[in-house]
Amino acid sequence: MVEEHFDVLTNSGEKTEVIWTIANVYVFPWSKVHQDGDYHRAVNVWIFVESTQELVLQRRSDDKDSWPGRWDISSAGHISAGDPSLISAQRELEEELGIKLPKDAFEKLFVFLQECVLNDGKFINNEFNDVYLVTILHPIPLEAFTLQKEEVSAVKYIHYEEYRNLLSKKDPAYVPYDLNGYGKLFHIIRQRCQVNTEARSLSLQKQLQRYSPVTLEANLTELSEADQKALGLILKAAKVIDDIFYEQLWHSNPALRDWLKEHANASELDTLKWKYFLINKSPWSSLDENEPYLSTADSAAKFLPEATKPIDGWKGIEYRAAFPLTKPPGGNFYPPDMDKMEFTSWLSSLTEEQKRAATGFFSVIKRRSEANLDASLSDHLSDSNSDLYSSPYSEIYQPFLTKASELLHKAGDLVTSQSLKKLLHSKAEAFLSNDYYESDIAWMDLDSKLDITIGPYETYEDEMFGYKASFEAFIGIRDDKATADLKLFGDNLKLLEDNLPLDSVYKSKDVSAAPIRVIQLIYNSGDVNGPQTVAFNLPNDEKIVKERGTSMVMLKNVQEAKFEHILKPIAEIIISKEQRGFVDFDSFFTHTICHECCHGIGPHSITLPDGRTSSVRKELQDVYSAVEEAKADIVGLWALKFLITKGLLSKSMEESMYVSFLAGCFRSIRFGLTEAHGKGQALQFNWLYEKGAFVFHKDSTFSVDFTKIEDAVESLSREILTIQGRGDKNAATLLLNKYCTITGPLKTALEKLESVKVPVDISPTFPLAKTLLN
Repeated sequence: MVEEHFDVLTNSGEKTEVIWTIANVYVFPWSKVHQDGDYHRAVNVWIFVESTQELVLQRRSDDKDSWPGRWDISSAGHISAGDPSLISAQRELEEELGIKLPKDAFEKLFVFLQECVLNDGKFINNEFNDVYLVTILHPIPLEAFTLQKEEVSAVKYIHYEEYRNLLSKKDPAYVPYDLNGYGKLFHIIRQRCQVNTEARSLSLQKQLQRYSPVTLEANLTELSEADQKALGLILKAAKVIDDIFYEQLWHSNPALRDWLKEHANASELDTLKWKYFLINKSPWSSLDENEPYLSTADSAAKFLPEATKPIDGWKGIEYRAAFPLTKPPGGNFYPPDMDKMEFTSWLSSLTEEQKRAATGFFSVIKRRSEANLDASLSDHLSDSNSDLYSSPYSEIYQPFLTKASELLHKAGDLVTSQSLKKLLHSKAEAFLSNDYYESDIAWMDLDSKLDITIGPYETYEDEMFGYKASFEAFIGIRDDKATADLKLFGDNLKLLEDNLPLDSVYKSKDVSAAPIRVIQLIYNSGDVNGPQTVAFNLPNDEKIVKERGTSMVMLKNVQEAKFEHILKPIAEIIISKEQRGFVDFDSFFTHTICHECCHGIGPHSITLPDGRTSSVRKELQDVYSAVEEAKADIVGLWALKFLITKGLLSKSMEESMYVSFLAGCFRSIRFGLTEAHGKGQALQFNWLYEKGAFVFHKDSTFSVDFTKIEDAVESLSREILTIQGRGDKNAATLLLNKYCTITGPLKTALEKLESVKVPVDISPTFPLAKTLLN
């Protein structure tokens, strides 16, 4: 027999080799691993039967070198060197029990470290186990199992509580497990079996109450009949964008959405689940540090007729489409069991062109072994030295993008504006070619009453590296007067860049005027889950930013709704009575403009100390979004003061802009410290508070110290801009770790807002768009 080979780990679970390739990985045969007690990886797969609350156990073969003849996990096995965890789980289940299930049946619960010594010290097991749960609705007939005789002698069902009691008593018929660690499995199952419907409904109601319902509309009378007809087609394309985004969040997310919608009227609890899902677009709550408000037990039931050998009278397996308790940092852009080391090692083996594709905005990273699983379980790595490969969005989302492309082409044929016509046709072509350059240029040149933003843009959902763009759509009617009023800001970007509190070596040389468009939003879709976007500054393509700069879109009716429903109530509770009157919409709106402008200035393309050219985004990776949001915010505040000093803005707004900014800090921090804007805002608040620019009073209100705020703002602006200019991820991480915390005064304020139930954000409905779509 050919011995297996394993990756050898440290006692903290890290691979011992920096270079992770099949050819060079540091491996030992399994016999030596257990002789020496080397740390290695394995998978544990538990099958749980929802209707009977039972677990499937296997009886280990009498010939096994550890725990022979004892009852054990449904299926388990080592992860061979270089193999992905999920594929190993699928393979072990099929090999040992003859059950073939797709990846969405496997829910990774946790990693369990098992350390034990057996056979008089001859067998030392130091094993990091990836623990998976497969939830099926009804028992599989025992005769449907195909047992691997070398490994398994029998299977049986046992109630999870009975099994836990046997383990606690150390029953000699069962493989022992430490319930201090492995007890988490039983706790999770118990939570799902003992549901308190009333308590869950109450919890979801409280979560929903944090969003204030608002209606957003606009006047279409200035649109021609042809433009209105085109608008209907564009709205349909935007609905397709939503479908793509659901899939980008997690591979089983669309199935969960469809299941929740289908059962939304089954009970009050099911209605609440559906309403909250529509806000978050996933089972993780944006305002609760992405804590799950649903579990796999709430998920879609799927039927699989050929998962086992056929049995007369039995139709097949029904299972729950699984999702992990912890939101995957890489979303569905990367394999769920891929870590940074594996990706970085793979990247080092690629050509420069391949690297650009792998780290680019518009590709998904996948596994060859996953693609080959159905064809072969034994030679799934034979066609490549690496299991990873990149695939363009145009292929991954082809059915969706083909449909959206057709709709945009039809709309482009109808519209009267030549710039909009060019945008719609070029974007339709980009969906199919995966080349977005021309369509992004067309978007920057857009001069139309009907304002459209549609495509893959922001990278917030890629929390692993910040490389991958999520699809989104914003459709609105341009507010011509408000747009004309804001020309001042776009025209002075070069002046702001030249005077940034930053060493000249890091300043951008090619900064051009940034067009600013103000719109009344009538529909959005895609990457707008949780807190609503008030403005955006695009594109993010460094090549275009260097050549042309960026353009900004302000969603005025969204900002008005947030000011009325959120910022004003916050000010009434948190801002000191003496300064409360300084909080006004003009200051809030103007700072938002400067925030978006400041995304376009400061370091973007940079030169590293070793002479290599790179970008801030590429170097800061997963911390980029939070740092960039903090930069835009604080430098935006610095820019307002600078423009006032230059006489370009009225000095009368100086105090109001600082106090309105203070009130806005609490608005954004309430989004949570896992969200880029909330994280960036916590950094700013705590820095300014530390410098004495924000003052906490005995009555638990805050005020601005106008004698200290200017210097504090400039010092933080310099700190963040310099970190970006150097591409210093370590410094960025240290800064975030130090200041992105809920300090005592901040906690007091947030609890005060929670106690009086001030909304955290808005939940918009779009009746006009609904009418047009119908």
